[in-house]
Amino acid sequence: MPSTEALKQKACESIEARRNEIIGVGESIMDAPELGFKEHRTADRVKGIFRKLELPFEDGLAITGVKAVLHGAKPGPTIALMGELDALQVPGHPREDPETHAAHACGHNAQIAGLMGAAMGLARSGVAEHLAGNIVFLAVPAEEFVEIDYRIGLVKSGATSFLTGKQELVKQGKFEDIDMAVMIHTTGPDVTEGSMGVACSSNGFLAKNIRFTGKASHAGGSPEKGVNALYAAQLALNAINAQRETFRDDDCVRVHPIITKGGDLVNIIPADVTMETYVRAKTADAILDAAHKVDRSLRGAAMAMGCRVEIETVPGNLPLRNDPALTDVFRSNAEQLFGEDGFREYGHGGGSTDAGDLSQFMPVLHPVMTGAAGTHHQTDWHIADPDAGYMAPAKTLAMMAVDLLSDEGSRAREVLDLFEPTMS
Repeated sequence: MPSTEALKQKACESIEARRNEIIGVGESIMDAPELGFKEHRTADRVKGIFRKLELPFEDGLAITGVKAVLHGAKPGPTIALMGELDALQVPGHPREDPETHAAHACGHNAQIAGLMGAAMGLARSGVAEHLAGNIVFLAVPAEEFVEIDYRIGLVKSGATSFLTGKQELVKQGKFEDIDMAVMIHTTGPDVTEGSMGVACSSNGFLAKNIRFTGKASHAGGSPEKGVNALYAAQLALNAINAQRETFRDDDCVRVHPIITKGGDLVNIIPADVTMETYVRAKTADAILDAAHKVDRSLRGAAMAMGCRVEIETVPGNLPLRNDPALTDVFRSNAEQLFGEDGFREYGHGGGSTDAGDLSQFMPVLHPVMTGAAGTHHQTDWHIADPDAGYMAPAKTLAMMAVDLLSDEGSRAREVLDLFEPTMS
C-alpha cells in the first residue's frame, strides 16, 4: 500500500495538472458574483464539475447548496471539505454585479475554486482506494449575513428556517453523516503577516432590525406638531456608544449600527426611521448582555422623544471554536507549501462566521491563507497570487483529507476522540 506522503503527492500532482481549470473556476465566479440564497449560477458551475468528475451529488440544499461524496475503500469517519458560494454587496468594486452590487470581496470565489480543485485531485488521482472513510465536498450558500429583510422574508414564507446556509443545512440534517468539517479562507496582507494561520476563536452575534415611528409634520411651518423619529435614532446611537465602557475587554464586544432609512422628504419631520445592527461578542452570555443594553438604549431614546420603537432580533452565528487537533493537521500540510516560517497563531477574532455553529458540536477548522490583495469587504480586494489563493487551498484540503483518512482513518479518529462538544 502507498504511504500517506505518496498519496498526498499523487493528489497534489493531479491538482497541479488541472491548474488552469481551477484558476478559471475562481476567476469566472469572481466575474459572476451572487448574494446569499441566490447563488444559482455558481451552484450550476459546481454541479457541472461534479458531473464531470462522476461524483454523485445532492443539490437545492438550503435553496442553492450542493453536496457530493467521494467514498473511500473502507468504512471510517466522514470529513466535509467546504466552500462558500455567496458574495456580499460592495458598490464600486471593479468586478461587481452592476444591478445587485454583489462582489467577491471576501474570497469566497477562491474557496469554491479550492474546493473544486481538491475534488478534482482526490477524485482523479485514485487515492480514495487507499482511504478509510468518506470525503464530502460541500458548497454552502449564504455565509455573509446581508439582506436581512430579504432573508427574514424567506423564513416567513417557509423557504428557509434560518438566515445563513450552514444553519439551514444543520436543520435539514445535511451534517448528520459528517464527523468533522474543514474550509480555508483566503486573506491578504491587511490581516496576516505570514502566509497562513489559525485563530483560536472568533465572535458570535445577534442581528437586530429596528424601526422608530414618530409623527410627520411640516418641517418649516409646524415642526412642533411632529415627533422626530430621526432624532430618536440619533439618541439611540449616542446611548449605545455610551454603553461601550460597560463592555468587558475580554468579551470582545462589537456593536456597529447603521441607519438604513432616515426619513422620507427633507421638508417633513421624519416619522419612519429604520436601523440595523449586529451585537457581536466572544461568548453567548456576553452577546446577550450587550444585546440587553442595546435594547435598553433603543427604548430609552424612543421614550425621550415620544416615539414608538420596534426591535426585531434574529439569530446570527454562534462563536467559532477552531479545533486544535485539526489545526495541527492543517499546519503540517500547509507548511509543505509555504514553509514553517509562514504559519501564525492568532488570538480571538472580532468577526463572525456560521462555521461557528458547526464548531459547537463537531470538530471544525476555519484557517486563513494568503493570496489576496486589498482590504476585506472593500473595492480593492482581489486574488493577486493564483498559486497561493487558488492552488494552495486545493492542495491543502486534499492533503488534509488524505492525512485524516489514511492508515485506517487513525488521525481522524484521534481528532474525534479529543473533541468535546458544547451542544448536541
